[in-house]
Formats: sequence, C-alpha cells, structure tokens
Amino acid sequence: MNLMNPNHFVYKLPLYYLSYWFGIKAPLPFNLTFSVTNVCQSRCRTCKIWDIYRQTPALKDQELTLDEIEKIFASMGPVYIFNVSGGEPFLRPDFTDIIALAVKYLKPGIIHIPTNAIAGQKIVTSIEKIIAILKTQAPDTRLTIKPSLDHVYDKHDAIRGVKGNFEKVLAVFQSLQDLKSVYPHLSAELGTVISRWNINDIHEISSFALSLNPDSYRNEIAEERSEMFNFDDQITPDHQAYQQAIQIFSAHQIKEMNQKPLFHRMINAFRLVYYQLALKILHQKTQPIPCYAGITNAHLTPYGDVWACCTLGYTRSMGNLKDAGDDFRTVWHSPRAQQIRKQIKNKECACPLANQMYSNLLMDTRSILKVLSLILRKKSNAEVT
Repeated sequence: MNLMNPNHFVYKLPLYYLSYWFGIKAPLPFNLTFSVTNVCQSRCRTCKIWDIYRQTPALKDQELTLDEIEKIFASMGPVYIFNVSGGEPFLRPDFTDIIALAVKYLKPGIIHIPTNAIAGQKIVTSIEKIIAILKTQAPDTRLTIKPSLDHVYDKHDAIRGVKGNFEKVLAVFQSLQDLKSVYPHLSAELGTVISRWNINDIHEISSFALSLNPDSYRNEIAEERSEMFNFDDQITPDHQAYQQAIQIFSAHQIKEMNQKPLFHRMINAFRLVYYQLALKILHQKTQPIPCYAGITNAHLTPYGDVWACCTLGYTRSMGNLKDAGDDFRTVWHSPRAQQIRKQIKNKECACPLANQMYSNLLMDTRSILKVLSLILRKKSNAEVT
C-alpha cells in the first residue's frame, strides 16, 4: 500500500486526531490485531493463555470460523498493519487461509506474526505457503515473523515452560533467514519479553540475539493483561530495574541501527522512543502522551470480541461481532465503543503496550520529531532523551 493509494493510512491521521480530541465518528483503524486462536503449547511464566482450554475445553468450539472471519474482514476495508496474535497462531489449522483472507480484504502493507517456534517445520511450511500467497496477490507486502527469545539455552526453556524450545527458536530463525532469498520483503525478527525472570540478564540476551543478525530485535515489558489472565502473577519488573535494562538494550540498538536499511532504522527509532515512554508509564502510572486505543488500533479476539486494546481486554469489550452479524462497523461505531474511548481519553488507564504506543507516537508531533532525529543522527551521537 503506497502513498499514491488514497486508502493509505496517512490520509486518515487528521481524522484520528479529530476523533480523539473532538469526538467525531471514529474512522476505521489502520492497525488490527487478530488473536486467531488461544491454543498454545507453551507454558509461559508470563502468560496463562495456554491454560484456557485445559480449564474449559468446550470454549475452543466458540472460536470464529473461517466464514465468520471472511465476513468480518469484508466489513472492515483496508488496514495498514495486520498483527497476528494468539495463543500460537501457527497451530490453527486454517491459519494460512486466514492470511489469504486478510490479503484479499484488508490489503495490509505489513503482516506481523509472532511465534514460540515450538512447532518447528510446521511453522516453516506455513510461512512458505504465506509467501506463495503474497508473491501472487500482494508482492509488495512486508511479512515480519518474530520468534520469541526470552533467554538463552535452558533459561529460555525454563521461562517458556517447554524443554528444547530454545533450539527450535534457532532452527526456525535460520529458516527465516534462508527464505528471504525467496521473498525479499520477509523480515526475520526476534523479540524478548522483559520480566522479573530475565531482567538482570538483558545484556547477555540482547548480545546473543544481535549476534544472530536479525532484521529487527525488539523487547516488550511483561504486563498484567486481561487477555493473558495473569493479573495475580506479579511478572512486571520494577521501574528502576527496567530502566537499567533499557539503557543496556538501547545501547545495543543504537549501535546496530545505522547498519540497517531505512525501514529497519525507522522501526528501531520508534522503539527507542517507545522505551523511554514505557519507563515514564511505569514510574508515573499515567499516559505520557495521548492514547489512541480504540481509534487507530483495534484488537479482535478468537471469539469475535472487539477490544480497544488487549490490556483492557475482557474488562472493557466494545461488543461481540457474532451479535452484530459479523459487521465490524456496527460494533466499532456503537455507544459502548464511544464510551470506552472517552474512558481512555480521560486517562482511566495507562500501560506500556508496545503495539498501541507505536500508533500513539505517530499521532504525537514531539515524538515524531524524536524519531526523525534518531533516524538521521549519526551513530556516534545517537541518544534518546
């Protein structure tokens, strides 16, 4: 989706601004996250999604069908970023069919898929099918795949709860690197969730990750989220520990970013600014810049619930699409959705959710200037304030 396309999201930015500040009818989001399934073979210490169907097996039958998903996507129109989430996305049998529907109806410029990498060759085979879809139907779409790397060797397996997971991460990542020769718009990424179980080892983890030469390496702070059923687990590190970890991580990022192509330098610059805002949120417990959750971004659950974000999640659902004839606009423009937007604007919540914060940065002039400064600044002088 290039800038010559009148549906490009940049042309909607003024409308998002007006919706936030003056309450005009919310445009459709440019960033959609879809949790395609809650099936997961991980046993992560930071998340309890894997336990949902162990506790309530019948709930799996309520996940959206492919026909329902097609109706929902058809009711939405284009989005620029299509984030896939789970559970483990690649465990859904019709996952590549979902991607094909997204390409047909949502026409995303970027498709982002995280994975725990446990399924190994099944993941690689699915990615090959997705690449085949993109090459024939959307050859300019960027596909980013992000295996999770929460530590090295046995310590990663301990956090993720599956023996041998670390080796699977390395194998899948190498396959991604190989597939870039087949589809140049494929990005092989790595991601770390910073929790109290790895906060003191960020230098070791990030050094190892960067030694693999990923196209992008990111981190997110472990959060207590409604989506993850982990409110009682105390997984988030304290502000001071996170600040020390981010200083280490940012130093690695700054060192690497000028060696990357423009797209990846831009992504890294956004992340560096995000890390500083995440620190402020943890310390001040309030929104440092306006949050556009429920305006620029939407989250779709496996069961058809529409959320402003996954942090609020089940506690503040905008509505269920099954009750609205699978019509996204009906829920998106409902009184309940508008009520939730007002609550967010009134700062009744604050969180460092990375996916949402990147959209917030786009809507904040001061933050954008910091991003541009980092992209243009020479490596030796780069820093974030």
